Amino acid sequence: MSPSVSDKVERQVEDILSRYPRPEAALLPVLRVLQDERGFLSVSDEQWAAEKLGLPPIKVREVASFYSLFRRKAAGKYHLQVCVNVSCSLRGADDLLSHLKEKLGIAEGGTTEDGRFSLVTVECLGNCDQAACLMINNDHYGRLDRQALDELLEGLD
Repeated sequence: MSPSVSDKVERQVEDILSRYPRPEAALLPVLRVLQDERGFLSVSDEQWAAEKLGLPPIKVREVASFYSLFRRKAAGKYHLQVCVNVSCSLRGADDLLSHLKEKLGIAEGGTTEDGRFSLVTVECLGNCDQAACLMINNDHYGRLDRQALDELLEGLD
């Protein structure tokens, strides 16, 4: 196995594997740990996960590409994911997205020049009862309007 991960990641993955009956079941949390290390999943991360879990590399690629929470390129310190599915759209997601683009000075899929924020849309965050919602890194925020969004952003370090 190639030594492409830190000792910390190796320990975290071993801990994850100890809690799952089958290696396939541990794939999502293992990918999450790998992404947390670098801020995105590289091809070598996926290959490492496949080797570690004894899975075909294509299986790891399929899972990593299916979920919007996994990224193929580095994101900003604060990765903003705006839900644009039906519930959120009806509750103002398009307005929130426009507001973020203007406020941050970036397009969807972009990252601010200082690397502080990246902005993407996602089809669903599974938080429809809290529409309009978004995620910042791994945290969900709901029932947002422009004012609540501005307050949220101002509260970030």
